[in-house]
Amino acid sequence: MKKKIYSLLLVSFLCLGFASAQTGKVTGNLIDGEFVEPLAFGNILVKGTTTGTTSDFDGKYELELDPGTYTLVFSFVGYNTQEISDVVITADNVTNLDVTLETNSLDTIILTASVKRNSESAVLNLQKKSVTLLDGLSAQAIKSSGAGNVAAAIKSVPGVSIEGGKYVYVRGLGDRYTKSILNGIDIPGLDPDRNTIQMDLFPTSILDNVIVLKSAAAEYPADFTGGIVNIVTKDFPTKAEYSLSLGSSYNPDMHFNESYLTSQGSNTDIFGYDDGTRNLPINRYQPIPSTSENRLLLNTLTNRFEKELAAKQEMSGMDFDMGFTLGNQYDIGDDKIGYQTSFSYKNTTTFFENRVDGAYIKDPQDTSENELLAALDSRGSEGINNIILNGMAGIAYKTQKSKFKVNVLHVQNGESTAGFFDQIISQDGTGGALEPLTKNSITYTERSITNLLLTGKHRLNSISDEKAFNFEWKLSPTFSKVMDKGHRITPLQQSDEGNSFLSPSASTLPIQLWRNLLEESWAGKVDFDKTIALFNRPAKIKFGGAYTYKFRDFSIDDYTFNIRGDQSFIADGNVDDLLDSENVWNPTSDNGTYLINIDTFNPIDAYEGEQHIGANYFSLEFNVSEKLKTVLGLRTEFFKTYYTGTRDNATIFFDRDLILDEFDFFPSANVIYSVNDDTNLRASYSRTTARPSFKEASVSQIFDPITNRLFIGNIDLVPTYINNFDLRYEYFGDNGQMFAISGFYKGFKDAIEQQFFINAPTQLTVGNLGDANVIGAEFELRHRLGFIAESLNDLKFNLNFSIIQSQLTMSDDEFEGRQASARDGETIDRERQLQGQAPFLVNFGLDYNNDDLGLQTGLFYNIQGKTLEVVGIREVPDVYTKPFNSLNFTFNKTFGEDENSSINLKITNILDSSRLSEFESFGAQNQIFTLRDPGTTFSLGYSYKF
Repeated sequence: MKKKIYSLLLVSFLCLGFASAQTGKVTGNLIDGEFVEPLAFGNILVKGTTTGTTSDFDGKYELELDPGTYTLVFSFVGYNTQEISDVVITADNVTNLDVTLETNSLDTIILTASVKRNSESAVLNLQKKSVTLLDGLSAQAIKSSGAGNVAAAIKSVPGVSIEGGKYVYVRGLGDRYTKSILNGIDIPGLDPDRNTIQMDLFPTSILDNVIVLKSAAAEYPADFTGGIVNIVTKDFPTKAEYSLSLGSSYNPDMHFNESYLTSQGSNTDIFGYDDGTRNLPINRYQPIPSTSENRLLLNTLTNRFEKELAAKQEMSGMDFDMGFTLGNQYDIGDDKIGYQTSFSYKNTTTFFENRVDGAYIKDPQDTSENELLAALDSRGSEGINNIILNGMAGIAYKTQKSKFKVNVLHVQNGESTAGFFDQIISQDGTGGALEPLTKNSITYTERSITNLLLTGKHRLNSISDEKAFNFEWKLSPTFSKVMDKGHRITPLQQSDEGNSFLSPSASTLPIQLWRNLLEESWAGKVDFDKTIALFNRPAKIKFGGAYTYKFRDFSIDDYTFNIRGDQSFIADGNVDDLLDSENVWNPTSDNGTYLINIDTFNPIDAYEGEQHIGANYFSLEFNVSEKLKTVLGLRTEFFKTYYTGTRDNATIFFDRDLILDEFDFFPSANVIYSVNDDTNLRASYSRTTARPSFKEASVSQIFDPITNRLFIGNIDLVPTYINNFDLRYEYFGDNGQMFAISGFYKGFKDAIEQQFFINAPTQLTVGNLGDANVIGAEFELRHRLGFIAESLNDLKFNLNFSIIQSQLTMSDDEFEGRQASARDGETIDRERQLQGQAPFLVNFGLDYNNDDLGLQTGLFYNIQGKTLEVVGIREVPDVYTKPFNSLNFTFNKTFGEDENSSINLKITNILDSSRLSEFESFGAQNQIFTLRDPGTTFSLGYSYKF
C-alpha cells in the first residue's frame, strides 16, 4: 500500500514538473502614449480571468501562461484600455508584445486590435507620438528585420546611411555632425577623432532599442546637427537565452588571390593585439652616435630595428566571424536580478589590387593652362587584415522602485597592412622635376576601448501616486588606445637605368615610426523628471546636468635610415637587404646602412589635450490644447580645451594653455499639432554646435608616409554654431505604413572644414572657412503592396530621399586666393558648397517579411550626391567624393521546431561600385585623389538560439 502511495506521489510531482515546464511567457513594454516613455505600474490581465500582472517602474511586464491563445487587457487610470487578441503562447517560448496606451480625459474607451496588427503599428508609435522628430527601432522590429548587428538594422531608418558598413550619417551630413551614444551617454569609438562609434560592433540580440533623434531636445548633448543615434542595450532577457553565430564572407576580387600582400607579425595578431614583437626597440631618449664618432654602438642600435621591409605575396583567405550571447534572470523575493553578455570576433581580409592616390595642382605660372599638374601619382596594391574582438557584460538588479545596472564593454582591434606602390613625385611640389619611385609599406595599428557604465534609476515618490517623480544617474569612464607600432615605409628612387637607390631629396629616407595615442574620458549625468498637471492636462518637467572630462596624450617616435658609401646592395630594389646584418654600417668598413642620429623623438610631434564639458538643462512638455503639444527646453554648456605642445620647438610653447573657453545657451522648441489620429504637423527649432577635435585644435603634424600627405592642426579653431529649423507633415496608416514630407534649414556660423595648404596638395589642415546655409526637403514613404494583390501584403516598399542645397560664403582669404589662381575665362563665385554636405540622398528598399514562414528578405539601394571632401586653396583645386551606388541584398530564414535556427545571406555592393574622390578644376580633366575598388561580397551566416 505504501509503495502505491509513493508511486502516486512521484507521478504527481513529475506531472506537476512537466506541466510547469510546458508554460510560456508574454513580455514587453507598456508605453505612455502621452510622453512616449515607459508607463509604470500599468495593469495587464487575461480577459475573463483574474490572472494578470503589472508593469514595473521601467514599463516592462512579464506574464507566465499555459499554452493557448489569449486576449490580454492593458489598462491604467486616465488612459484608454487596450485589448489585444490572438496572443499565442507556446510552451517554453517567449512572445514579445509592446503596447501603447493613450490618455483620455473623458470616459474610458476600450480599443481592440489583433496581436499582429499591434506589432506592426508599434514600430511607428514612438515616431508618431514623440514631440521631437525621431525614428525608432524596437527589439521587435530589429528581430523581424533579420539584421545581425546595428549597422545592418539601422539602414532601414529614413534619412540614415551607413558609410563603409559601420559609420552612421544622418541627412547626408558627415561624421562631424552626427553623434552616437550608448545607453544615453557619450562613448568614443575606435577612432577617437570621430563623433560616432562603429555600428557593426553591437549584435542585435543584446539590444532593447535604437533611437535616431533628428531634432534637438534639452536633455541631449548639444554637439550634433544631423542626428543622434542612441543604442540602448537590454537589462536582461526574460528567460535564459543563449545564442551562437558563425559566418563567412567571400569577395572574388580579394579572397583566394595569390597576389595578396602581407608580412610577418606577432603570435597574438589573430587576437587583435601585438605581443611586443613590434615594440620600440630602443629607448626614446637613447643617444645615437653619428658615423663620424666611429662607435660600434651605432651598429648595435641599427641592428635592433625590424629587418623585414618588403611586402610578401601569399594567397589570401576569406572573412569569417563568430559570436555568442548569454543571458538570464532570477527572482530574489519580489526583486529581479539578471545578466547579459556578448562576445563577437571578426577577421576580415581586404585586398586593393589597384589602389590609387594622387595630388594635383593648377599650373602656377600659366593661367591659360587648364590641365592639372601631378605632384604625386601613386599606384599599387595593398593587403589589409583586420581583427575586431568585442566583449560586453552587464548585470542589472531591479526592485519595485529602483534599478541598478553595471555594464562593461571592451573592443580590441588590430589592423595589419602591407603594400607596394609605383609612384611619380614632383620634387618641387608644383608639377616639375618628376622622379619615379617604388615604395614598400608594412604597418600595424592596435586600437582598444574599455568602457564602464554604472547607472541607477529610482522612483522617488509612491507607486500609488499617478504623477511619477523619477531620478536617474549615470557614471561612465572610458579608456581608449590607438598605437601605430613599427610602421615601416621604404621608398627607393629609380635611375634611368632602372637601378634603385636612396634619395632623401626626392623620395625621403626609409622610416620606421611609432605613434601612441592614449585617451581617457569620464562622463557623468543626472536626470530628473516629474509628471504634473498644467492647464488641466498631463505635463512633464525634466531637468538635470552632465559633466565630461577628457584627457589625451599623443606622441610620435620616428627613426630614419641612410646608407654610407656604396649602395649597390639595394640596386635590384630588394628592400629587405637594406637592414640585413651584413649590410649594416660598422666602424671597420665605414660603409652600409645606419640609423640617423637627428631624426628621433621631436616635441613638435607630441601634444597633450584636456577638455571639460559641463551642462545643465530644463524642459517642459505640455499640451496647449487637446491637439497641440509642445516641449520647450534650454540647455547650457561650458566647453574648455587646454593644450600642451610646441609649434617650432624653439619659440612657441603651450603649457596647458586654455585655447577654447566657451559658455553657450542652446534653446530648443518642438511643437506637434495632431490634425487627426493619423496625421501630424510638426515644427521645431534648436541651436547646436560642432566642436574641433583634439587633433584639429592643435599644432601637431601627422604624416602619412604612404601618400606623403601631412595633416597640420590649427590651434586657432573655434566651434561651429548651427541654428536648425524643421517643418514636417506626416500621415500614419495601418500595418506600419506612413507618408511624410519635411523641410529643414540649417544656418552654420564659422563652419569647420578640411582644406589644403596654399600651393601644397599633399598638406591638409582645417579652418573656420566661413558661414553657411543648408536648405533641404525630405520625402518619406513606407507602403505595403497589398493594394496590388493581397498576397503581396508582406512586401513593403520604403523610399526616402532628400534634396539639399548648401551654400557657404567664402572668407576674404579664400575668395581672393581663388581669384588669383583662376584660369583664363573662369568666373569665381563668392559662394560654394559646404564641405561634407551631400546635395542629395536616396534610400530605397523592397522588404519582404513573413512571420509565419520565418522569412525576411530585402533589396536596398543607397546613393549620395557628389560631395565636397577637401576645400582647395589658390592653385590646389577642390576634391569631391563621387556618388557610390550601393545596392545590397539580404535573406534571413528561421527554421527548426522552435525556430531557434536561422541562416542569413547577404550580397553587398551588387553593382560593383568603386569609391572614388577626384580633383576638379575649371576646364580640366578630373584627376584621382583616392580610388578604392571594394568589389562585391557574398556573406553567409548561421545562428542558433538555445
